[in-house]
Amino acid sequence: MSEDRRERADALRNRRAILAATERLLAEGRPQDISMEQVAAAAGVGKGTVFHRFGSRMGLMHALMVERAQALEAAVSSGPPPLGEGAPDRDRLLAFLDAIVEVVSRNKSLMAELGYAVPAQPAKNHQDDHPVYRFWHGHLSALMAAQRPDVDADLIAHVMLGALHSEPILNELAGGPARLSAAMRALAAAVLDAPAQ
Repeated sequence: MSEDRRERADALRNRRAILAATERLLAEGRPQDISMEQVAAAAGVGKGTVFHRFGSRMGLMHALMVERAQALEAAVSSGPPPLGEGAPDRDRLLAFLDAIVEVVSRNKSLMAELGYAVPAQPAKNHQDDHPVYRFWHGHLSALMAAQRPDVDADLIAHVMLGALHSEPILNELAGGPARLSAAMRALAAAVLDAPAQ
């Protein structure tokens, strides 16, 4: 194995170890209580490696959150139905909403630490700069538009994702994702089943 390839393999292994260690630490405590030193010790790497890979504690938390959100994108792109292809659009939409709520529920303390409520939420005027939000919005609106071309699927998808920015909504997740999932499903059904305009 060449020196460059070995370095890349080491860097990838270190990244995975650091993110896995951060996951374990987050399962036991709040993001604000986790230091880079703790992460480095749990990952079996030097503190400098953590800083080199992620820049700061906030950079590390952001990378972990984005990685979790990208796992959902992979499930949609190449996973089994109903998230992946092969299920009716309605089933895929409802499964995707459930999955979004699960990601948000699993990451709410992490997102609160980062100061926003949806992974890679759009900047004030630049949604396309944030690939996670862009993917979530695009997939939601495409699934709605496929079933209801007469509704403003683009705006409705923004409204649904925007609800996840709300502090009262995030507070509801303290009891788990079931109630919010049911509400999101009800909203989607109301859009899909409404009389044609």
